Amino acid sequence: MKGKRERIYIKILFLLFISILPLNGYSGKKPVEVLFFYEKGCPHCARVERFLNERIKPNYSVEIKQHEIHQSENARLLSRFAELYNTEVSTPSIVVGDTIIRGDERKSLRLIEESVRNAVRNEAPSPLTLLNNRRSIKRNISLSAVLSAAVVDAINPCACAVLTLLLGTILVGRKNRAHVIKAGLAFTASTLVSYLLMGLGLFYAISIAGIQQYIYIGVSTLAILIGMGNLKDYLWPEKWFTMEVPQSWRPKLERITSRVTSVPGAFGIGFLVSIFLLPCTSGPYIVVIGMLSEASSRLMAVWLLIIYNIIFILPFIAITLGVGYGLTTTARVEKLRKEKLKKIHLTTGFVMLAIGIGLIMLVITNNI
Repeated sequence: MKGKRERIYIKILFLLFISILPLNGYSGKKPVEVLFFYEKGCPHCARVERFLNERIKPNYSVEIKQHEIHQSENARLLSRFAELYNTEVSTPSIVVGDTIIRGDERKSLRLIEESVRNAVRNEAPSPLTLLNNRRSIKRNISLSAVLSAAVVDAINPCACAVLTLLLGTILVGRKNRAHVIKAGLAFTASTLVSYLLMGLGLFYAISIAGIQQYIYIGVSTLAILIGMGNLKDYLWPEKWFTMEVPQSWRPKLERITSRVTSVPGAFGIGFLVSIFLLPCTSGPYIVVIGMLSEASSRLMAVWLLIIYNIIFILPFIAITLGVGYGLTTTARVEKLRKEKLKKIHLTTGFVMLAIGIGLIMLVITNNI
């Protein structure tokens, strides 16, 4: 009995000891990690280092980790942060929480302290954890959104309708299946090149303008509007407006395609038609380009745009080969397009709404 009371007494003392630890200066919270990228012999770096040692360390619970950028692994790490936050690589640089601060000006030092204060208050995780998580999230959302948007853009009825008109004209004029295949593939190649060039141009324009931080809100809103527009076309196809090529433009397209009978002409018409089709097909493409300008490196963006455009032209190739080898006719293709038009709008509407809402949720949860 006595031994049992002693054990209970020891447990109570242990619990009391644990409970008063915070009163003795231990809070149980890990210090906030601050990454300091510097260069030996740099006077600006020395000023920031003094500020960290004399102002930040004595007043905040932080762990300062120094990275000299002449070491290759440190230089690569700083480049990864610069890429993530769309800024230039330079020293001195401080990364704390989800913020990167460059320079040693007075406003930079104030921003360092403010960012440290917020990070301590919010118990911010290590910047390395945020870096890896955000890169993973951005890579996954980029790939999934690109593939989804490319598929709904590929089944877009506008471009297929123009190709069908072109192939029908060539068949009537020549009745040569080999010629039809060559012309169809020339039109497809031209469309691929023109859309890829327009996409790369817009991507670099956004990057140079330095407005990437506003892009996610803009493209997510655009994606939602495109989704709602396509759902409107599914529910009320004849009301207000349409997400297809305007009716007033269609006679012009028919006149243009009716004059084309040669392979070079089909290639040239692809560039011209691409401009006409922008109101109909550019929505998902612009959403993807805007998203990639904020979420991807330039090399990754180029590859994803190439993948997007390859997926986009797959129906063109299928229609060309099907008509060229006599597996189907342009009349059947056009009939199928009209029959599936409402379902295409429904699919596009839901996919674009999902992309838009998903991007907004990522912005709200600070994952972008």
